Amino acid sequence: MQTDMTKGPIMKSMLAFAAPMMLGNLLQQFYNIADTLIVGKVLGPDALAAVGSSFTLMTFLTSILLGLCMGSGAFFSIRFGEGDEKGLRDGICASFLLILLLTILLNIATYILLDKVEILMNIPPKVWTYMRDYLSVIFCGIFAVFLYNYFASLLRSVGNSLVPLVFLAVSAVLNIGLDIWFVVGLERGVAGAAEATVIAQFISGIGIAIYSLKCVPYLKFKKGEIHISRRCIQDIAGFSVLTCVQQSVMNLGILLVQGIVNSFGEQVMAAFAAAVKIDAFAYMPVQDFGNAFSTFIAQNYGAKKPERIRRGLKGAAAVSMIFCAVVSTAVYIFARPLMLIFVKAEEMVIVAEGVRYLRIEGAFYFGIGCLFLLYGFYRALGRPYMSVVLTIFSLGTRVLLSYLLSAVPAIGVVGIWWSIPIGWLLADLIGIIYYLMNKKKLLGN
Repeated sequence: MQTDMTKGPIMKSMLAFAAPMMLGNLLQQFYNIADTLIVGKVLGPDALAAVGSSFTLMTFLTSILLGLCMGSGAFFSIRFGEGDEKGLRDGICASFLLILLLTILLNIATYILLDKVEILMNIPPKVWTYMRDYLSVIFCGIFAVFLYNYFASLLRSVGNSLVPLVFLAVSAVLNIGLDIWFVVGLERGVAGAAEATVIAQFISGIGIAIYSLKCVPYLKFKKGEIHISRRCIQDIAGFSVLTCVQQSVMNLGILLVQGIVNSFGEQVMAAFAAAVKIDAFAYMPVQDFGNAFSTFIAQNYGAKKPERIRRGLKGAAAVSMIFCAVVSTAVYIFARPLMLIFVKAEEMVIVAEGVRYLRIEGAFYFGIGCLFLLYGFYRALGRPYMSVVLTIFSLGTRVLLSYLLSAVPAIGVVGIWWSIPIGWLLADLIGIIYYLMNKKKLLGN
């Protein structure tokens, strides 16, 4: 099933395409939320802090692969919009080999550098014991992350957002069941939680790869059809590498912030671990809407329909802001009950710090919602360097202010929480000004 977004009602087709992506990534959050919930309730605050810090590190590592896949997806969408089937096929071959090679190198590097993580992330010794057990297993799933994200990006680029959801739903349910079995039933500790996640990741990755090879016409190559030119590799690299840099810089900044958080001790680490899960879950739908919006823009950019792009831009901005307002209100009001999902009520310091984080971040979700649209917009127009620029401003501000404000005794850890929305808003301002100054050039008329 494919959706051609170069024709028909704009917002209806965009929302219909975005809905499975939103639901799919909400399910994907269950990979980590299941680990956090079960570990926090069964194994206690130190194990919770370990899994939370591991999540931040894994987000950084997988963002490298995700960025490469997203960049390739933008290239595929443009070729699909142009109706260039040969260019699409060549791009698929080139990008798969490129990302596969980088995945292998990344996986080797993770194990070589595993024992450096304790120092680099300022992990307390008793938390590191849990964290090392978790990471030594979870790193095995990097190849599965590549498979799922590559083929999901390919399917979405040609308008199929439903199939990635199906495979993700199956693996998410399996992950939760295995988590309970391994951690509670078999008492395998944090390593068991990691094992459950890796098994589920491989099922979704291998499953979607088999489906794509059997059912996607662009992957049914005949003899002599596979041709990888130097120009094709350069084009793919132009999209993929810069998007990878943008995703990596974004998550590297988060990783640096995690290091500052860790310096405040186990209780703040545990609060941050739980609150970040809620945070990511809250704004994940608007992030996926931004990715769906990017596919819409890329297809119409390839089809040379600037007026349709303008109308889509206005509609997407309105939908995103309305959604963010609703979610911000809900998170602000229900911050404490949300924290109690992950943390026992008697852990009052952890709960209070998590609530403070959520109420600061939650009040500014419109900032991250706008930023996701800007990332998708510039990536779809073949200008991923602008996404990199916006990320550098957003994360650079966040990291700089985190170090400066948290060092002031009267402010402390709350300075880290405030640095995040300030970074979002600065990047939004830069992205909007750039668009207004270059509107005609960007849209090709």
